[in-house]
Amino acid sequence: MQDAQPLLIFPYNGNGIEALDCIGSAYRFIGFVDDTPQKRGIDPHGYPVLDRGAFAQFSDARVLAIPGSPSSYRSRKEVIQGLGIAEERFANVIHPTARVSPLASIGCNVLIMAGVVITSNAVIGSHSCILPNTVLHHDVVVGDWVLIGSNVTIAGSTVIEENCYIGSGSNIMNGLRVGSGALVGLGSNVISGIAADTRVVGNPAHEIGKKFC
Repeated sequence: MQDAQPLLIFPYNGNGIEALDCIGSAYRFIGFVDDTPQKRGIDPHGYPVLDRGAFAQFSDARVLAIPGSPSSYRSRKEVIQGLGIAEERFANVIHPTARVSPLASIGCNVLIMAGVVITSNAVIGSHSCILPNTVLHHDVVVGDWVLIGSNVTIAGSTVIEENCYIGSGSNIMNGLRVGSGALVGLGSNVISGIAADTRVVGNPAHEIGKKFC
């Protein structure tokens, strides 16, 4: 493990903690980086939580940046770009049990958790996060800055534009387009395209608004 690439994870959040299970032998975890002073120190599991100075202190470390939640995902792009990290320094972390086709294309700063299946020629954009047991089928295109929950099925030839949030347990029918900035609520069945900056939920999914706070 001492020969493995050192890794910093930003921020200290739920996805960051779950990412620890995905690292395997490819990386040697150094610690979390977080902007909240109250989170810094040593966490209950003995891991250090550092400030942004760690990026310069550990200049040889790769970085996995996975901020965002249903309430804050729309600022994900701004937050990650604000770190000032060169693209080549970002890490891809893929759980050993994930199945990613050799024909698939994966960007940078991508976290793929346990049990994920990415088939055939799917394209996953940079700065994206895919939670456990999600399946992305042939010809699926996922844009940059996208968060996809667990147990999601995205059928073939579907396009998820950038900076979307796809809630856990959702299903998206084949051949659809989900516009940039859209949010798909938990457990939704999406059977028609979704306009940009729209929130949908339900079975079948229906619009619940375009206003974001």
